[in-house]
Amino acid sequence: MKIVVIGGTGLIGSKLVTKLREHGQEVVAASPATGVNSITGEGLADAMKGASVVVDVTNSPSWEDAAVLKFFETSTRNLLKVEASAGVRHHIVLSVVGTERLLESGFFRAKIAQENLIKASSIPYSVVRATQFFEFVDKIADMSTDRNEVRLPPVLFQPMAADDVASALAGIAIGSPVNGTVEIGGPEQFRLDELIRRNLAARKDPRDVISDPRGRYYGIAVTERTLVPNDDARLGETRFEDWLRATKQVAKTLPQRA
Repeated sequence: MKIVVIGGTGLIGSKLVTKLREHGQEVVAASPATGVNSITGEGLADAMKGASVVVDVTNSPSWEDAAVLKFFETSTRNLLKVEASAGVRHHIVLSVVGTERLLESGFFRAKIAQENLIKASSIPYSVVRATQFFEFVDKIADMSTDRNEVRLPPVLFQPMAADDVASALAGIAIGSPVNGTVEIGGPEQFRLDELIRRNLAARKDPRDVISDPRGRYYGIAVTERTLVPNDDARLGETRFEDWLRATKQVAKTLPQRA
């Protein structure tokens, strides 16, 4: 079966391409780096010839309201148009758990618009909503830092490893379309402020994490369950402490700059 991964050279896409090839699938890693551009349409028709499944894991280079909406709408319309001509039988998109609860942000309004375009098309689909990735917990701290303080709300948080995101997507890609939404998340729930505190301590980062009920997540007001999936979510296997230990080991093996 031929599977095209749009965004196939990025964090999730590259892992997904590897996992699908390990399952014996014919996979195209499609991105501007490989001559395929979902915004301009360059290379899309050739990439999708004979494809059964398309997995879209692209992300907008800008979170500015108008730019991010234009990116997801343009890219998705281009993909769906070429897929219809190519006879693609399953369109999969990676989205975000809690998207409908985060509409204060233009990014999440754009993700809803993307999902709606897919649902309105004639192509069978699966929307896969994932919780935040372990790989971005540092960025959450940076976005909430003022001087030496990191202010975050003590809401529930259930992040997952990028490897587990890719594994879940691979399983869905070789299965049948659900024509609905699948939620995926990590195996553990935390309090957002506490997880960031643990992460900074493990990295010997001196910033203080302040538990602030009025604190924001990427600038967005959140409530107790905004960031966690439903009870029927498919859960990954990687625990945060195991991931943290593994990333520290990798860091030790990397050559140090002079």
